Amino acid sequence: MADKVLEAKPILERFRLDGRVALVTGGGRGIGRAFAHALGEAGAAVAVVDIRTEYAEAVAAELQAKRVDAIAVTTDVTQSDQLQAMVDAVMKRWGKLTIGVNNAGIALWEATETMTREQWDSVMTLNLTGVFLCAQAEGRAMLEAGYGKIINTASMSGHIVNTPQKQAVYNASKAGVIHLTRSLAAEWATRGVRANSISPGYTRTLLVDNLLATPIGQQMMPIWMGMTPMGCMLEVTDLQGAVVYLASEASDMMTGNDLIIDAGYCCW
Repeated sequence: MADKVLEAKPILERFRLDGRVALVTGGGRGIGRAFAHALGEAGAAVAVVDIRTEYAEAVAAELQAKRVDAIAVTTDVTQSDQLQAMVDAVMKRWGKLTIGVNNAGIALWEATETMTREQWDSVMTLNLTGVFLCAQAEGRAMLEAGYGKIINTASMSGHIVNTPQKQAVYNASKAGVIHLTRSLAAEWATRGVRANSISPGYTRTLLVDNLLATPIGQQMMPIWMGMTPMGCMLEVTDLQGAVVYLASEASDMMTGNDLIIDAGYCCW
């Protein structure tokens, strides 16, 4: 069978997101903020979703300054009723939802033998149940339209056990995100909705910078970098290409996959 390379749109056009509508949870800071900017710069309209109104509004204003059509939506991603309201706000503004980036999450360093049930539940509820509830609400709108992209933020910690910090609950939650993503992909593969995840390695954000300024952080950094083949942390901008790719038609035949971007950490 002859290939269709000469019939396809130019490759860079296939990465454009013009006419698409995205929402990004945890979009008010760090990786989520970088994702929101990347999607907007690629042509999408963007709903910046965060539990902190001021953070969401600040990023929406940054996007608007770049002439990106953007709104801020205050949402607690662990609350089903708020997630339906989140999707409703996007549908009311643009009439569709094409891209759902489920990025909100938290980390916790705590030894298993001293971890409380409340600590376990708080991380799992946000990192895993929240992703499920977001994907469920987004997926319903996308399935009705017959097309959509779900992109979940996982972590290299879903593949390996980090050291020397103790973070069993975080690792378990992110492993769950990876397998949940595969499960969504399998369920929705014939209905036009694709689901993939991105697994960052150690990434410099304001929260990480604050941690690295502490005595324990100063002890961790040389250990982490000694275990990273490239010997450096990621910047949030290093993750932007992946989210644009997964959101675009260039990845329409990709589903159920996890992109590890970790400066080589998982190689060793």
